[in-house]
Amino acid sequence: MQALIGTGVALVTPFKEDFSIDTEALCRIVEYSIAGGIEYLVVLGTTAENATLSEAEKEVVIKTVVDCNNGRLPLVLGVGGNDTRKIVEELRTRDLSAFIAILSVSPFYNKPTQEGIYQHFKAISEASPIPVIIYNVPGRTSSNMLPKAVLRLANDFKNIVAVKEAAGDIVQAMQILKDKPSDFLVLSGDDMIALPMVLAGGSGVISVIGQGFPKEFSEMIRLGLDRKVEEAYKLQYLLSDSIDMIFEQGNPAGIKQVFDSLGIAESFVRLPLVQVDESLAQRIDDFVKKLSN
Repeated sequence: MQALIGTGVALVTPFKEDFSIDTEALCRIVEYSIAGGIEYLVVLGTTAENATLSEAEKEVVIKTVVDCNNGRLPLVLGVGGNDTRKIVEELRTRDLSAFIAILSVSPFYNKPTQEGIYQHFKAISEASPIPVIIYNVPGRTSSNMLPKAVLRLANDFKNIVAVKEAAGDIVQAMQILKDKPSDFLVLSGDDMIALPMVLAGGSGVISVIGQGFPKEFSEMIRLGLDRKVEEAYKLQYLLSDSIDMIFEQGNPAGIKQVFDSLGIAESFVRLPLVQVDESLAQRIDDFVKKLSN
């Protein structure tokens, strides 16, 4: 899965003031990401506010991104949840021909055991006609998919090709990197430690901030992959304040404010999320202007 090496971005779903999907803005975000040097696009990840999208709206998002991308970059589709049977059914019925892989989050709310997580992804692996990226994000799921479970899945199922590791724990990531199969990819799901993970042997990142500052962030990851450490860390420190800011009042409210400041999309989010407050919006706007100069 060489196409997954580098920077992928978990696309937001932009909304109009009436909270309908802004397909024109979504196209602009796709174009901006492609022009900035991103390696692939992730459609309907958790950053897309999946929980508040109807099935019909999800289809609109998929069609919009597929059409706007027009085959230029590889696409990954988010297919996850906490009802294993429902995911398996979706994988058996959905047209996945436009995608090179699915991204599937570890079950949230149910808080399964490590064996439950293993059995969940075993079922997904057996149902999926395309490669699977498993996604560990304890801050959202309330359960941590431990390295032992990740490595067990990586060894047992050939079509489980990567993990998006977002525990925010570089030591945990290094445990996976140390013992993983040679062709299994470890992708950062945490923007702030994406570069350290790459330097430790990771293959890249599925990023939030990368869609806001694609040129700088994707270059940072490429420099890290090339072991040009000093140049990479210059970009890390250039962007670090923005990474803190976009998560300060929740994702994707922060990254949507970046797009608002860039004039690409408005910052509307659906309840229970709310837009960032005026103070943070001003700080983000100031950062965008500073980086543009």
